[in-house]
Amino acid sequence: MTQPFLLVAAPAFALSFTAAMMASSATALLLLRGSPLLRGRAIRASAASRPRRYASGLVEPLSPPAAAFPGDGAPASSVGGAKAPSPPKSLQGTPWMERPEYRRWKDKEEEILKDIEPIRILTKEILHSNRYLDGESLSDEDEKEVLEKLLAYHPHSENKIGCGVDSIMVDRHPQFKSSRCLFVVRTDGVWIDFSYQKCLRAYIREKYPLYAEKFIREHFKRS
Repeated sequence: MTQPFLLVAAPAFALSFTAAMMASSATALLLLRGSPLLRGRAIRASAASRPRRYASGLVEPLSPPAAAFPGDGAPASSVGGAKAPSPPKSLQGTPWMERPEYRRWKDKEEEILKDIEPIRILTKEILHSNRYLDGESLSDEDEKEVLEKLLAYHPHSENKIGCGVDSIMVDRHPQFKSSRCLFVVRTDGVWIDFSYQKCLRAYIREKYPLYAEKFIREHFKRS
């Protein structure tokens, strides 16, 4: 008598199991289809809870700006009770003259001025005083200073010196007669003018490459 029961019960069990599987599959399919929506909601919810970051590096919470930092008209607070961060020091309106990089520049500027000032003062005295007349050669001492600290650094010193230096002379500029300049008198009798400012600029660029252009812009008005 048990065999007919088993025959009847088995199809019923199979139908029940199949229905359960189909229901489970349908549920899984619904979840799978709905997962992008769920993921999208989760992403939007996560994005809404995160602060917005601007190019300046400041973080602006989603809460009203009045509560962003202390002293802005609202107490400092954030999610979870943590204290709101302060803005970076560089963005708090620190003047350029109070920053470390400005101090480094001023120290280097002073160093360069001390370095070139003696030869610059000497050259101006040679050119703009009664120390030498037009066409007069420099003394041995002054010539040595000009050769070693100026002419040696001229961008075209080899062309200026040519076959060799006989002396350094002061005379009127060949084009600007109201101005005096230095001349190289070569051993072959040829004499050619040179700019002491070009010599100084080349010297500064060689010795102080990181600060040269800024220094030249501020202290050498003419090119």
